[in-house]
Amino acid sequence: MTIVAGILVIVIILLALYIAFLQRQLRSINRQLSKRLTEHTRQPIRLELLSRELNTLAIHINKCLKAEEALRLKSIREEKNFKELIANISHDLRTPLTAIKGYQQLLENSDLSADQQKKLHIAQKHADELGRLIEHFFEYSYLLNTEPEPHIERINLTNLVAECLAASVPTLEQNNLAVQFEETTPIFVLADREMVTRIIQNLIRNCVQHSIGDIEVRVLAADKAVISFRNLVNNASVIDVKRLFDRFYTGDKARSNSTGLGLSIVRLLAEQMGGSTGVSLQDGFLEIRVELPL
Repeated sequence: MTIVAGILVIVIILLALYIAFLQRQLRSINRQLSKRLTEHTRQPIRLELLSRELNTLAIHINKCLKAEEALRLKSIREEKNFKELIANISHDLRTPLTAIKGYQQLLENSDLSADQQKKLHIAQKHADELGRLIEHFFEYSYLLNTEPEPHIERINLTNLVAECLAASVPTLEQNNLAVQFEETTPIFVLADREMVTRIIQNLIRNCVQHSIGDIEVRVLAADKAVISFRNLVNNASVIDVKRLFDRFYTGDKARSNSTGLGLSIVRLLAEQMGGSTGVSLQDGFLEIRVELPL
């Protein structure tokens, strides 16, 4: 009995040592993974002692990490190539468009019949629309490639929104749209005036393109300042709110007068100033929110 008890004690001690060994190796793996996350290192997982099972686990983890790193580098290269492509396309399109507008102006000053003048004005309208689309390409590529440093200053956001809405009244009236702007006490933000102006203008342009009713605009203050644009939209069921700020997403694939870059530019500008964007869709009403630091 004494021998059996001794053997059992030895087995228990060996099992305890083996469990302690496994725990030590698992802690080592956790520390190395934590270091990769916090210090952004690319070191493979290494074990101090030999264990076939843990060795196999470390090998599989390293293979997964290597595959993830390869995908990350590939994504960076593709993103860089995409930025260059956008910049080149926007530049290449502006040159022939300038020539087209020049020839249209020459035709406008020549002797044309009433029917020819009408057709020329239609062509000019489409050329102007194409110019706006190209400007979106150009602006988006500029923001992606240069990442301009914001000039942060204290801005009266309430007044700036009111000024941009007032400047857009002719366009809004032309599209039979009315704006309900809730007057509030002045709300100030720390932001770049030009960037905030571009955000507001793009939000107004988005409403002009997609709203089928009056536009509700609010400026709120909580933890951050919030610009809210809310309007009724057509075909709300086809809008994917999770993708609304994605580049080139337009919701309606048949739409030809939008690049889908306007809201992507809004998000880029907001994030460059330490802000964020959000969207909700309820009962056919689409609300787009932009948060900026107070």
